[in-house]
Amino acid sequence: MKSLALALAGGLLLILVFPRCEFVWLAPLALTPLVLSAAWEPRPLRRALIGWAAGFVYWFGVCYWIGFVLQNYAGLSVPLAWLAFLLFCLAKGLHMAFFTWAARYLMEEPLPRGRVSGWTLLLVAALWTGLERTHGPLGFAWLALGNAGIEMEIPMRLAPITGVYGLSFVFAMMNAAVALLILRRPRRELAPLLLLPLLYLLPPAPEREHGKQTAVLVQPNIEERQDWTPQMTENTIRQMALLSFDSARQAHPPPQLMLWPEAPVPFYYETDPFLREQAAQLTRLTGASLLFGAVGHTPAGEPLNSAYMIGPDGSFVARYDKMYLVPFGEFIPPLFGWINKISAEAGNFAPGRTLVTFPVAGKRAGVFICYESVFPHFVREFVTAGAQVLVNLSNDGYFGRSPAREQHLLIARMRAAENRRWLIRATNDGITATIDPAGRLTHKVNPYQQMAVRTRFSFDKGITPYTEHGDWFAWGCLGLVGFASAVRLLGARPWGGRSYFPTS
Repeated sequence: MKSLALALAGGLLLILVFPRCEFVWLAPLALTPLVLSAAWEPRPLRRALIGWAAGFVYWFGVCYWIGFVLQNYAGLSVPLAWLAFLLFCLAKGLHMAFFTWAARYLMEEPLPRGRVSGWTLLLVAALWTGLERTHGPLGFAWLALGNAGIEMEIPMRLAPITGVYGLSFVFAMMNAAVALLILRRPRRELAPLLLLPLLYLLPPAPEREHGKQTAVLVQPNIEERQDWTPQMTENTIRQMALLSFDSARQAHPPPQLMLWPEAPVPFYYETDPFLREQAAQLTRLTGASLLFGAVGHTPAGEPLNSAYMIGPDGSFVARYDKMYLVPFGEFIPPLFGWINKISAEAGNFAPGRTLVTFPVAGKRAGVFICYESVFPHFVREFVTAGAQVLVNLSNDGYFGRSPAREQHLLIARMRAAENRRWLIRATNDGITATIDPAGRLTHKVNPYQQMAVRTRFSFDKGITPYTEHGDWFAWGCLGLVGFASAVRLLGARPWGGRSYFPTS
């Protein structure tokens, strides 16, 4: 019961780290109860089960808004929506179950007595970090522990080198160190903490700058649930065009780019002559390119969540189709196929196949849509393809009044810092924002307001180590854990090390 209580406490503390609470000072401590529960529970099955319970609590607390999304927008009844969400939490909790199951094995002393050994600390931190990297390929990714460090100047020096996973590793290592102190392990196991001062030697974040280019961001604050008539759609298009034009004509210097967000309005650029006319007229009058979200279609007629660009001369430039779709909202995960049999509203989009960058004032912009911001390895591909500024079009209105929109902004800020790129973000009802190459907010629009704002940004062309090499650090962590596990299995502590735990 002590181990179970500790694990549940760890899940709760991790929830408190992120919005809405944002007790980021808990990041070096929140995992400690989970590590202690792994150390004090010798039975592997029970150790996995208590980790599973902690994972369930964490995902339920951080992503409870998914239940409301399924209930309100996926066409599911209240019981079925929450049943699907509870099953989702059980599935995601398996990551933490594996962490607690494996952590105890990695906390065995693997080196001869008398030598300085920091493997315990490194391996536990590597295990947590490597598992974070597997969330996306295994169905759903959201907040990494490292996201808590977005306002921490020294740890953030790692972001352009290791991505968010380097910060997760630092926090996990500090958590493991606290656990080892409580377990009264030899002080030599804390030796890797001596590496942390080396963070001061890494290049600092770039200085704040005002930005050399101008953009207009439209936040239309459109109601999510409406039965859209053609007249309502036209009125919305006209209103967004007027907001854009009024803001653009007051901008000095004139804007190079205008952004409309991903929105719940059924915009169909290819088949709607009114939308085409309004977009062309707006860009010709302002001399700025327009990027906006709309529904595209595959040659087979399947719907696509797309971003369209209209050039300053009013002509169509290019289209990007969203490649990473939202589970349940835009596609149904494999284990949840029964939802399609209940609701025709959930999961009917096709994924895009081609990454696209858009021309803006002689430079290139990489545009990713909504949920795609949670994938560091994917966003960096826009920069490697030549993007000198990043753009995020999103509709966070589905989140309701939950902290999910603050969580989403936190994630987007890390993408800017990893790639040292300005990131401009337009959302339906918030949070519309401008983010500098260090992940700092330079402009933030209050949510739930209809407005168009002028903001400043710059084009950058440098390439960070993370942009160039991707998730080398996270995969390296998994490789280190795999190597250590193989040594343990094949050699049974071949160096004559000892176990600090009773055998089960």
